[in-house]
Amino acid sequence: MQLPLSAIRDADSPRSAGVDLAYARSMAEIEADLPPIVVHRETMRVIDGMHRLTAARLRGEQEIRAQLFDGDDHEAFLVAVRLNVSHGMPLTLADRRAAAVRIIRSHPQLSDRAIAFTSGLAAKTVGSLRRGIDSPPVEARIGRDGRVRPINGAAGRQAAAELIAVHPEATLRRIAQEAGISVETARSVRARLRAGEDPVLDRRTRPERGDRDVDRQMTVKLPEADPSQELRSLLDSIQRDPSLRYTESGRVLLRWLGPRVLVPDEIPLTLSHIPPHSRLNLTSLARSCAAAWIQLAMGLEDEYGNTAVGELSG
Repeated sequence: MQLPLSAIRDADSPRSAGVDLAYARSMAEIEADLPPIVVHRETMRVIDGMHRLTAARLRGEQEIRAQLFDGDDHEAFLVAVRLNVSHGMPLTLADRRAAAVRIIRSHPQLSDRAIAFTSGLAAKTVGSLRRGIDSPPVEARIGRDGRVRPINGAAGRQAAAELIAVHPEATLRRIAQEAGISVETARSVRARLRAGEDPVLDRRTRPERGDRDVDRQMTVKLPEADPSQELRSLLDSIQRDPSLRYTESGRVLLRWLGPRVLVPDEIPLTLSHIPPHSRLNLTSLARSCAAAWIQLAMGLEDEYGNTAVGELSG
């Protein structure tokens, strides 16, 4: 809807430095329509779009396109952080850390990974921040997937072990869902049972770290010495795979994949000469693309684990 600028209040912003006037002036010169700002209906404070609002004021406009958000102040701040991390001028590291601390205090039931996704930090960083403040105690936390997981993962691992004993053919996803744990934890429990080990006393099980079940690491890591060469090798292996080259679905995947692989030593040097505001937008774009690739990798890992279990069961 169109809102009068006079009715809109400035944001309860996660940006400690406030509005960057140079960036706002550059936006004021853009002739194309900018995305609508987001406004908290109850307070009429800006949730996302202070630079767009400032640009509209600089142009002397009386109204601006806006979307209204319904929720309390804490929910509005969550949305503000998430949106400011994912697009526009990115938040500084200090601002993201400060936002994470505020979210931990207002939403202690959220998992480290959920807060990390919102604030643009690593889950381990959020966990460290949580331990450094007087966070309200909770017995369980809500993950990014909306599921509630106990702080002490031992109960979930024990439940998974009992389920596997009764239904050894069950998939990892089913075990995880019924035991209230992650697929990765279910995989660990099953592996330890097959090895004749205690499924609960896993060396990675640390009850004081409530997010351990979901704080998963990538299983494929690039070597520090020459990541470009490793990427080319992986891409070449995928492109030469006959099961992909000689099937229609495989060819679709290869056509999709080609232009989306970014090799570090092929990044053009001209990036250092782009305007500051464009550089910030490119930074935000790179972070968002990286997050999408990580999400894809985690999904593929889960599917691979389920497939492997199904083959072993068969």
